[in-house]
Amino acid sequence: MDYQRYDRIRAVQWQGDHLRLLDQRRLPHEECWADCRDAAAVTRAIGDLVVRGAPAIGIAAAWGVVLAARQAEPLEPVLAMLRAARPTAVNLMWALDRMKARIAEGAGAAALECEAQAIQDEDLAANRRMGELGAALIAPGSGVLTHCNTGSLATAGFGTALGVIRAGVAAGRIARVYAGETRPWQQGARLTMYELVRDGIPAMLIADSAAAHLMKSGQVQWVIVGADRIAANGDTANKIGTYQLAIAARHHGVKFMVVAPSSTVDMATASGATIEIELRDPAELLSTGGRRSVVEGAEAWNPVFDVTPAELIDAIVTERGVIEKPGEAAMRAMFGA
Repeated sequence: MDYQRYDRIRAVQWQGDHLRLLDQRRLPHEECWADCRDAAAVTRAIGDLVVRGAPAIGIAAAWGVVLAARQAEPLEPVLAMLRAARPTAVNLMWALDRMKARIAEGAGAAALECEAQAIQDEDLAANRRMGELGAALIAPGSGVLTHCNTGSLATAGFGTALGVIRAGVAAGRIARVYAGETRPWQQGARLTMYELVRDGIPAMLIADSAAAHLMKSGQVQWVIVGADRIAANGDTANKIGTYQLAIAARHHGVKFMVVAPSSTVDMATASGATIEIELRDPAELLSTGGRRSVVEGAEAWNPVFDVTPAELIDAIVTERGVIEKPGEAAMRAMFGA
């Protein structure tokens, strides 16, 4: 695997005394960096989508705890503040729980810095492993469709679903890549296409509403997506629009793959029915590129995640292995109770 070609972006960078984040709201037109010098700034960056993607926000939050420790802030309120930044992605809670456990052991700022770096390093290694495992499921010459952004921008590097696509392209298994635009923030159009073009991977952008028509054409054999939370029965919360892709894929005989690190698995959540779905400002849906595009007086409903039932998922890929046809028993066998 040529990681020099396929793994060059690092969106979350610890600078020794502050955290630098590649501002994903400004891409692809501008590559601007936001410097966070305290935990409050990290919290705002997560809430405002300067940094996004379940693994990346967990990593950023861990560094937020380090900043607070270095500045001798009371850590319990900081942990609560960071935890409330976004409610759906379990990686955020997992990373903070891991930092909290080190604090309970008496870790100081230096030890917490080592823990945050370990979280970041382990995510990169997990992504590369998942790329190998997921690509091995794909027959040579296949076409794939992905949704939202699950690449280096959303992780420590390489990516989850986009990591599988990178590995599949490098291995000659994936011949065609399609990306849905992903309204309303257009992460697919702005971010996934940005990463694919940088890597020299030929890809085609489609409107979200063209996905079923594309599947019907026979050009796609797999839909490959990430996850923000995977429940104990395999139900998966991901970017809004994922559920309808899974329904269309099943109808057209297209396989559906979820790719996420084990930190995204929440065995304490029995099913997707109890996953909290984040609702964001309706203004995001009423505007395009920051400019209102809908008549004044109109209202909008803006959930940013949905839940795909496990029975619509053909494979869940984590760094621990692949679960085909996920369900409660298979999830327990890999992740315990």
